[in-house]
Amino acid sequence: MGSDPRVERAEPDPVAGGDEAQLARVGDARPAPPVGVPELRVVEHRAAAAEAATAVRPVRSDPLPTATRHPLDPHGGARYAGPPTVPADRPRPLDGPASGGGPDGATGFSYDRSSPASSGCEGEVTMAALAERLVDRRLGFTGTTPYVRERDLRVPLSDGVVLLADLYRRPGPVEPRPTVLMRTPYGRDGLGSIIGSLLARRGFQVLVQSTRGTFGSGGQFRPFLHESPDGLDTLDWVREQDWCDGRVSMVGPSYVGHTQWAIAPYARPGLASMNADITASEFTSTFYPGGAPGLLNLASWVNQIGRQERIGAVTGFLATPVFSRRKRRAVASLPLQAADVALTGAPVVFWRDFVEHAESPREFWAPAEHDGFDAAAMPPVCMVTGWWDLFLDRQLVDFTALQRGGATARITIGPWTHGDRSSLPTIAQEMVHWLGVHLHGGEHDGRAPVRAWVEHADRWTDLPCWPPPDAQPTEWYLAPGSRLRSDSTGPAGAGTFVYDPADPTPTVGGPMLQPPSKQHDNRDIEARDDVLVYTGAPLETDLDLLGDVSAVVYVRTDSGAGDVFVRVCDVAPDGTSSNVTDAMHRLVPGREASAPDGTTVVRMALSPTGYRVRAGHRLRVQIAGAAFPRFARNHGTGERMSAAVDGRPIRYEVLHGPDHPSHVVLPYHP
Repeated sequence: MGSDPRVERAEPDPVAGGDEAQLARVGDARPAPPVGVPELRVVEHRAAAAEAATAVRPVRSDPLPTATRHPLDPHGGARYAGPPTVPADRPRPLDGPASGGGPDGATGFSYDRSSPASSGCEGEVTMAALAERLVDRRLGFTGTTPYVRERDLRVPLSDGVVLLADLYRRPGPVEPRPTVLMRTPYGRDGLGSIIGSLLARRGFQVLVQSTRGTFGSGGQFRPFLHESPDGLDTLDWVREQDWCDGRVSMVGPSYVGHTQWAIAPYARPGLASMNADITASEFTSTFYPGGAPGLLNLASWVNQIGRQERIGAVTGFLATPVFSRRKRRAVASLPLQAADVALTGAPVVFWRDFVEHAESPREFWAPAEHDGFDAAAMPPVCMVTGWWDLFLDRQLVDFTALQRGGATARITIGPWTHGDRSSLPTIAQEMVHWLGVHLHGGEHDGRAPVRAWVEHADRWTDLPCWPPPDAQPTEWYLAPGSRLRSDSTGPAGAGTFVYDPADPTPTVGGPMLQPPSKQHDNRDIEARDDVLVYTGAPLETDLDLLGDVSAVVYVRTDSGAGDVFVRVCDVAPDGTSSNVTDAMHRLVPGREASAPDGTTVVRMALSPTGYRVRAGHRLRVQIAGAAFPRFARNHGTGERMSAAVDGRPIRYEVLHGPDHPSHVVLPYHP
């Protein structure tokens, strides 16, 4: 078990004053009430109103299906049959615009149903209760348990900052019960109220807390850096309350999931369980993958989190196209240290932390790195992720470490992006089941530790562990004539291209927070002079891939610097080239081991995959020197990324043949 990070807590976090106060906070933090002011609890009742909502005429007259199995449902049909198929002339529950749209997967989740003025009126059908019923139907739940919501509980931290939280509990006298804790920067309404009320209706007691510097909590929001000490202080406070019996589980996706990792390795006693969805134990491998800053994803998150309190959910949704254009202009601007102003209209501390420490991120972000956990001391962990989620790579590393270290863990991998609407029923069902087992003594469903969707085979498969023990690594070698072969024989050769930072190679698709994500046609990019393409022969039979993917590339650049982007594509008979998996690696002179002739052997882990390449299709490998703006451009000058403006072209040679067997390794799954 890790040491308590609170021993490293610095001086109290300044709420105002100093140089940092001149930089805009990420999130428009409102100060907590003064310490001397008595605590005021606003209580909402969800008893009679919730019951009355069940008597409302349903959106559809036919019953919710229970016997059939939805094709993307990893559970049995009796447990969840998938979202109902609503007739085209009727509105779909929660299909309208939702608040937010960032890495918390707010789309479809952030639906503000708070209506304190009308709560608790006997027999009255409130909009909030109706919204709750629609959420339950959308997520596959039936039945409801009454609850009350106590707002704005004050949680004091050891450095004097006060955080605000809402408690969802059963009506009536307070009694000690197991508690679910959720710590979020996205507000206690929206995502917070959806999860809090969803679990309360299933009989769980829930505390939803706004993290430091967000939605009324005191202090300054410095993402990731305060979550361990703040979370541990909160956990101690929860266990001291008369409504908690000492057992605490944590839930939540993305950043909310990271707040779980910030607590679990250090908690004494430990957590009862975790539901850590679309998230990871550490920061740098996701936002500086292969050493190249993940520019566009980070900008998307800063853009969303920086305006969520200022402009509101509806305005934010309507302004999305405007902000998307502004975001792309911002990430293309130089120097990057000033791109925050172009992005949000003001300096942002978190953005400057991100770009200023691009050359050595692990050291600066140490407070956000929790991957040194002792698996044997971890609580049971349930995970949900997607093949197109930006946290997928690290989340599978975490899962494997947990399982091999003796922890109880399971993971579901679907055909989803980050916060994909179609993933929400699975996330909700897994959360309720896992909490039921580990907080309320429910029966385990007995499913395998790994459940994965194989894309284009359109099926779920259960596995005992990750990677699949029966996966067969298969090498595909680059060969002269832009060919891709299953053997390494043949003459030596090299592909060459010139990368120009003034016109960085673009990218499309992949694990992006916002469109264009997932799969897209890559032919326009493959036609560029700065992209090498190697294509195999048409497959005679279907090729199922399930497991880890890697690449070995023998490369020379004229400066020793450069980026190596490798992508595997599925080429259809009509020529459409769809991306399947990829990875980036940044070459740093002096850090890479090179041969006397300047050749560097780059060994890369591409994102894992579950994918069927159909008969008649061909495999293709792309190699380029950039994937912009998904990754920050390499200027080729050695200047710090934050300040660089000018660049120089880089000439690449990618070698192949018996002495330089550049290849990709794909996990054939029989």
